[in-house]
Amino acid sequence: MRMPGRSRTSPTRRGLAAAGLALALLTAGCGSGSSASSSATDASPASASARAAVAGKQLAKNTLVPLEGKAPTPELPVTVDSSDGRKVTVADASRILPLNGGVAEIVFTLGLGGRVVGRDITATFAEAKKLPQVTKAHDVSAESVLSLRPTVVLADTDTGPQEAIDQIRDAGIPVVVLDPATKLADVSTRTTRIAEALGVPAAGKALNARIAEDLRKARAAVPEGSRPKVAFLYMRGSAAVYLMGGRGSGADSLIEAAGAVDAGGEAGLDKPFTPLTSEALVKAQPDVILMMDKGLESVGGIDGLVDIPGIRETPAGLDRRVVTLEDGVLLSFGPRTPLVIDILVDRIHRT
Repeated sequence: MRMPGRSRTSPTRRGLAAAGLALALLTAGCGSGSSASSSATDASPASASARAAVAGKQLAKNTLVPLEGKAPTPELPVTVDSSDGRKVTVADASRILPLNGGVAEIVFTLGLGGRVVGRDITATFAEAKKLPQVTKAHDVSAESVLSLRPTVVLADTDTGPQEAIDQIRDAGIPVVVLDPATKLADVSTRTTRIAEALGVPAAGKALNARIAEDLRKARAAVPEGSRPKVAFLYMRGSAAVYLMGGRGSGADSLIEAAGAVDAGGEAGLDKPFTPLTSEALVKAQPDVILMMDKGLESVGGIDGLVDIPGIRETPAGLDRRVVTLEDGVLLSFGPRTPLVIDILVDRIHRT
């Protein structure tokens, strides 16, 4: 997900019972190779709190949980559709280069991380951090890419500049372009396309099944009758960027999946992002504000946030109800998205 303001070519707490449950869930998660979760029939607040505790620990480690078993072996060659209208044949997946953090998460979780030779600046999870970075200020360096001798490059339609992509293709390297992931439903589509392009379609189906089950269990923990309004605010105080999310922001899909109402969309914001005004905030009247960690930090924390015109005039501002998640995870739309939903379900519905 490309956020506004980036220079790219296109844009605890339930006592011993909850603690015990959280420990049990964590142990189960380690044994299964998938994100831990409670029974889908246990939708009590305690289960939501316990799930969030487990999810928070996993996200704090900033590591991925690959599929169980032996890493899949790509069956190649394959010819796939690229989102830029081309047919691309992939004959070798021994040196994979994903030019998007969310795409990289999927590749690693499929069990192909040992084949990845470089990373985009948005791939911030632990397994990727030591890999050579091939982007500068979010723009791809064709020279850096070519120096790593990739056998297949995975990009999306936001990846640029186009001249760099053309240069990589002209060097004879297959470049598979994907559509950006902007909603929860895009996770399965993107996973399927990546797995097919790398010759491991069965692993893609297995990962999609795991993600779907984790999402189902996360949603089962939503308290019955609770429908708070949540406003997603994208802020970069140092750059004077103050935006409210609306329909298509990506956050709207997560908010709805967590059993809440996207305040921006309900207030009539039909664009992904709209400049923040006090009038828009007062109209939206969010019960909770959702932000990225660095966004809140950039405006001086909660104390600085409530000083922004209009914030104090909302229930969220008055109650100082702000939920934040790490920038590289919140809108990644990948294997860790169920953990995001677990945390949102707990934090958004607290009273």
